[in-house]
This record gives sequence, C-alpha cells and structure tokens, in this order.
Amino acid sequence: MANVIVNRVSEFLKRYPPFSFLSEEDLEQVASEVQVSYFAKDELLFRQGQPAEAHFFVLKEGSIVLLEEKGERSEIKEVCDEGDVFGVLALLGERPYVLSARSDEESLVYCIPVSTFREILDRNGKVAMYFAAGFAAGQVVVRASTVPAGKPKAMFRNESRDHSLLIFSDESQVKYSKEVLTCPVELSIRDAAQQMTEKQVSSIVIVDDEKFPLGIVTDKDLRAKVLARGFSSQEKIARIMSSPVLTRKPESDFSELYLTMIKNRLHHLILTEDGTPQSPVKGILSDHDVLLSMGNSPAVLIHGLMNTFDPKEMHGIRDRAEDMLRYYLENEVAMDFVASVMTEVNDVIIRQAVSKAKQDLAKDFPGFDQLKFCFLSLGSEGREEQLLRTDQDNAIVYQDVSEAQKEQAQEYFLKLGTAIVEVLLTCGFASCPGNIMASNPEWVQPLSQWKKYFSDWILTPTNKALTSASIFFDFRRIVGSAELEEQMSQHIHEEIQKKQVFLSFLAKNALMNPPPLGFFKGFMVEKSGEHKNQFDIKARAMMPLADLARLLVLSHGLVGVNNTFKRFEKLAELEPKNASLYQEAGEAYEILMRMRALEGLKNKSSGRFIQPDSLGKLQRQLLKSTFSPISDLQELAEVRFQVDYLGR
Repeated sequence: MANVIVNRVSEFLKRYPPFSFLSEEDLEQVASEVQVSYFAKDELLFRQGQPAEAHFFVLKEGSIVLLEEKGERSEIKEVCDEGDVFGVLALLGERPYVLSARSDEESLVYCIPVSTFREILDRNGKVAMYFAAGFAAGQVVVRASTVPAGKPKAMFRNESRDHSLLIFSDESQVKYSKEVLTCPVELSIRDAAQQMTEKQVSSIVIVDDEKFPLGIVTDKDLRAKVLARGFSSQEKIARIMSSPVLTRKPESDFSELYLTMIKNRLHHLILTEDGTPQSPVKGILSDHDVLLSMGNSPAVLIHGLMNTFDPKEMHGIRDRAEDMLRYYLENEVAMDFVASVMTEVNDVIIRQAVSKAKQDLAKDFPGFDQLKFCFLSLGSEGREEQLLRTDQDNAIVYQDVSEAQKEQAQEYFLKLGTAIVEVLLTCGFASCPGNIMASNPEWVQPLSQWKKYFSDWILTPTNKALTSASIFFDFRRIVGSAELEEQMSQHIHEEIQKKQVFLSFLAKNALMNPPPLGFFKGFMVEKSGEHKNQFDIKARAMMPLADLARLLVLSHGLVGVNNTFKRFEKLAELEPKNASLYQEAGEAYEILMRMRALEGLKNKSSGRFIQPDSLGKLQRQLLKSTFSPISDLQELAEVRFQVDYLGR
C-alpha cells in the first residue's frame, strides 16, 4: 500500500516543475518523504512573520490563498492552483514568512521536507536555478511559470524538455563589482561601518597583507551582530566577520556563481584571482549584481517594474520584455507560457500605475481610495493574449455610492483611469481607436450602470450591442475588488439565462467574420486601402476563433473563463465528442498568435496585416492549416444556435 501511495505522489509531482527536472530516483525519494495534510476551509497553514517550517508545500487539491496582513485587515496577494509550490522561503531564505497562507476551500497539501530537497539542490542545477529565479525577484510563490500569477501548466510542452530558457532569456554575462572595499583585521567596527557609508556599499572584505580574503562583514552583520547584541563599535572588525569565506574565479560561469550563492544562502560572493581564499581579491558579486546579470528573464523584468513608478523606466523595461518575447518566439517556447509572461509584465505596469495614481489623488479626494473599485482589461489583454503593444482596451467599475458622493466619485475614478491610461501610452501601448479606455467617462461607471450596460446588450442585441459584447465580455480584473468582478460575471450569467436567444444573435455576429480563403483556396486579402493585397490575420483568422470560443463557453453557462486557450480546453472537457475539434482550434490559435507576434516584431507593427508573398511555402501551409477548425466551428455554431432562423 505504501508503494502505491508513493507512486501516486510521484506521478502527480512529476507533472510540475521543478519536480519535472528530477531523476526517477530523486523523485521517488521526495515522494517517499512527502506528508499529506488536509486543511478545512479557512484553516491557516502558516502566518506572516512566523518562522519558516521545516518543509515547503505543494498544492494537491483545492485552493490556497496567500495573504498580506495589514493590521486588522488582510489582502489576498496570490491564489495557489494545483501544482503550485509555496512556503519556499523555508527552502532558500531561512527567514520568517512574508505572507500568511490560508485554505480557501477544503484542500490537500503535500508537505516536502526541506532537508531532503536541499540535497537535491546541491546536485541538480536546473532545480536550483528554477527556484533561484523566483527567489531573486523576492517572490513567495514559485509557480510553474516563474511569474507571480497562476498560469497554464501546459506551458512546459517544448519538445527539448529543456526548461532552463524559462529562467533566462539570453546568455547571462557576469556583472560584478571590481572595486571591492577591503580592510585589515585590526580596523574597528566603527571605522569599517564609516567606510562602508562613505563608499555607499553593503559589504567590506577583511584581508591580510597580501590581499587574501579572511572574512566578510555586511550591513546585515552590523545590524544583527552589533546593534542587536550590543557589541561595542570599538571592537575589532574581525570579531563579527563571517569566516572562512567561499570564493570563486571572476571568469566562472554565471550559473556556477549564482548557484554557489543560492546553495549557501550568500548575499555576497568574493571573487579571487585563482578562485581560492589563498589569492588576492579581484571582485565581489552581490544580490543586486545577480539581478543585473540575469538580463531579460521574467523574474528580473517583473522585479524591475515592481520597484519603479517612473513611466519612462517602465517603458524601458517593457522594451526589454519585447526582446525577451522575440527570444521565446524564435526558440518556439509554448505560446501559453509566452502569453502568461507577457500578460504578467503588462499587469504589473497597470498595478504600479494604479498605486501611483491613488497616491497622487489621495490629497484632493480624502477617503475615496477606500471605495471598492476594479480596473478591467478588455479584449486581447482581458483574454491574456496581448503579446505586442497594440491598442489598449480598459475600463473601471466602482461600488455604488450615495447621491451626495456620485459626482465626486465619478471625478475621482475618471482621474484615476486617465492617469493609468497615460502611463500605458507612455509605455508604448496605443490608444484605442474606439476610445474604449478608462479615460472615457462612458466606461468609468458604478456597478449598477455596468449591469445596465450588460442587460441592454443582451436584451436588445443590436449590431452595436453585439460588437460591444465581443469586447466587454472578455473583461479581466487586474487590480481591485474581486467582489465587483464576480457580481458582474454573475449578472451576465443571469441575463443570458433569461434570454437564451441572445446566444443565437451572438453566433450570427461571429459568423459574419470574412472567410480566410477565397474560392480558389487563395488568401482573402484586402482589396483596397493602406493594406491592399495584405492578409488580415486578426479579422479573418484570430477573431473568428476567439468569438466562437466565447460563444460556446457562454452557452455552457461559464462566465469568467476568458482566455481562448482555456476556453477551448474547457470545451474539450465539456463536450468529449467534439474534443479533437476544440483541441485543434486551440492549437490553431497558438499558431496564429505566434505568427502575428513575429510579424509585428519583424516590421515594428501590430502584426495584423501579413503580405502572403513574403511567407515561405511551409509558413503558408502552416497558416492555411489553421483555417480548417474555423470552418468546422462555424458549421457547428450555425446548426447549434439555429442561425438560419434569424436570417442571414
């Protein structure tokens, strides 16, 4: 029986990184030492500030939320999904938890002993690097995507099974400090601290007469060993130095240097001439240097965005994200991973813009920052599919307020939305041609008005209403109240239930997209205008798939499943007899997303219009292969929703 349980645990773990990197022997060892814990709804696993446990956690079933405690209030920072790893600071940081963990529903959790896994870290570089990327960015939850938010697990499908490129998007070059502050063992703590302050550095290396390293003192040592323990500042610096020291050569590979720091929990690594303590100091590598050396990895870009409110800096980081995107596309990394990373980058920009705007408005609108609101991304960004900086679609919903507050609340949230839109424009996102943005008062409204909008669109499905529905039904909360988002979703569901015929009108609208191929099986290109003889990959291929996926999930009563990949995956589960068609449609959409993004990067455009003659034979065949599920889905929708009865 024990072997059966171990096998089940092993089978589960190996589906998710970093366990997917383990050998069969290591995986079996981990599985044999796993403790399975059950947590009832609202049960606390650990609390913010509590010393780290002797194990970290993997969610088997259920849902775990990570909360930031702010006095009597707590704010949900992360929601863990199946296979997510959390509480990992016990593994790497040996410091108290920075968030609390609570079960959001009945949950089963695998508890993995830290001692067991540390041995694996020492001999498995990929596992260590996987954890390290999240740790370097200060992350608490190390997800399958190495980015903070929960993303599709299918991202790890690349054929080579080499996941190292998910951590670093380029060949990392070691960037270390060659100017090292050093001192003799006789120097006093006070004088050493003064030198560190004058040089504005966080460490000092204690050396002998030949400049060989004897020890190191960091600003953390000064706090923990001098201030906390009451050591006299007149004591010799040697009294508090960490010794002996670990050293490496300056020309060592970045991965070797980084893993040395991770495995030994070092914030500074001394570099010497021959890599041993018996040679002169030549440099020092710090945590900050590591982040700079990591280049355009998701962890570093997100870390950079989370530490700035300057739109110009954000623009520069978003440019670097585009370089990372090009690398991922050229190396054929799975599209759902690519989309999840780019979505997180975009979302962090928005969250930073919201925080800054709220701070700026606080003085003129006291107390209004306490009103519930929700910033919504719409369209492709709402579906987590905006890879390039195409035009933005967004809106704000806020709680209904008293009559006396209505005018000022509208003014406050409109200014908030305008400030966010301005940041996005500065970062290179285009303005929406239809002005569907949070700077337009029409789309900055209280919940009651949003409910009225949706009711009108559903109960009176004019062409304009159906066009609005195709944009606004794909809303996604980026920051703000989950309750408002849920109420909107529930309202949409209830209204569609009242008027099922709306789905037939929505189907008719979806079938109006122009066909990708002409009578003679050639690409249907634009006949005139700026894009004459070009193929519109968005209108003729991507929109039909996105529209049909939306229609079909709504017909199943599913609201809140916005991503096109996820919609087709869910449909395959709900309709087994059509599973192959939905899987084919999802794959087709991935191909189209990749082709559009590559076209956009190549031509510094939105990638929407493609010159068919510029495509190679294989590219043309690949593009045409995506059209088959479009026509099959259109036939299915035409019959299922009885579109002919509405007239064409």
